[in-house]
Amino acid sequence: MASRNEVKIYAEGVHYHVYNRGVNGMTIFQDEEDFSVFLNLLKRHLSPEPKLDKKKRSYIWLTKDIELEAFCLMGNHFHLLFYQNSQNGLPRLLQAIIPTYVGYFNKKYKRYGPLLQGVYKASLIYTDSYIEHITRYIHLNPRLYRTYEWSSYACYVSNKRFVWLHPERITSIFKDQNEYRDFVADHEDFKLMLDEIKHELADHKTD
Repeated sequence: MASRNEVKIYAEGVHYHVYNRGVNGMTIFQDEEDFSVFLNLLKRHLSPEPKLDKKKRSYIWLTKDIELEAFCLMGNHFHLLFYQNSQNGLPRLLQAIIPTYVGYFNKKYKRYGPLLQGVYKASLIYTDSYIEHITRYIHLNPRLYRTYEWSSYACYVSNKRFVWLHPERITSIFKDQNEYRDFVADHEDFKLMLDEIKHELADHKTD
């Protein structure tokens, strides 16, 4: 039987929280190169202009189909928040990214077999009132989240930008960057939402 959020319903005009972890809890990002490769795969398919391979062929270009809104890459798992504009944007993107990253990782570390714990999970976010709490959950994954390099937090609270990241739907909810910074730091309020989020992520454990 498929676990929660493994069976996907793909719709237009909605948010998806995508997450997965290493098989048996193994580390899937072992050094800075690994983190960078994964982010560069997102950049490859989500940049404003199509990216070309060594033979001058365009990679699958999905910037009009799906937008990355937030992310956090941890040692043994990842979180990605998307807004899907076309029905097949999310599966097309992940089918392009995940096998490529697994192939890179297995070749680099001379290993075989699956890297991730089954099929990625995708939680469909129906309500706008819930979406800012998802970004807080994502950004609070690292203990030292304020200075953590492999997260989109800095793009929410500073002038740091990636052309392939679109946090505007979430940041527009807040008066300014300071308000979002306080929102993330508000652990008491965060705790009120945590139980609901854990229900959505019942089969996912964070470090």
